Amino acid sequence: MTILSIAVNNPLIDGRQSERAMLVRRGVQVLLKDMRLAVLPELALANGRRADLVGLSEKGEIWIIEIKSSIEDFRVDRKWPDYRAYCDRLFFATHPEVPLDIFPEDCGLLLSDGYGAHLLREAPEHKLAPATRKAVTLNFSRTAAQRLMAAEWAAHTPPRD
Repeated sequence: MTILSIAVNNPLIDGRQSERAMLVRRGVQVLLKDMRLAVLPELALANGRRADLVGLSEKGEIWIIEIKSSIEDFRVDRKWPDYRAYCDRLFFATHPEVPLDIFPEDCGLLLSDGYGAHLLREAPEHKLAPATRKAVTLNFSRTAAQRLMAAEWAAHTPPRD
């Protein structure tokens, strides 16, 4: 049962993401949900970067998924190696019109059509240090709770006189 809708005035869709990137994101979110990972989009990390998607498994494993909607999007991005310090597994996600051979072999690879996604290549595991895992997990949890509260307040704000 849905307790509220966050579709209206969603701060996580700020216009910087292309329509194609949003389709990739949605398909990957469907896959991760089916894999029983909790997922947050646009999570700010301690280094000031913002991960496109962060997944948290039932065992506490942290995945970061970097979405690339074109060859150019991948070529101009120099920040993605910085994400590795905040996850156990790092993936790229894209759509069928992007050639898959541009993505590094030492990262996982997801292919999304907007309705779902396929895991084409598993990401190698790089276990986080316990202190980093705790910090990322707390950040994930607190951010999720704050977003839920903000969505609830936005949906149920009484009119002002």
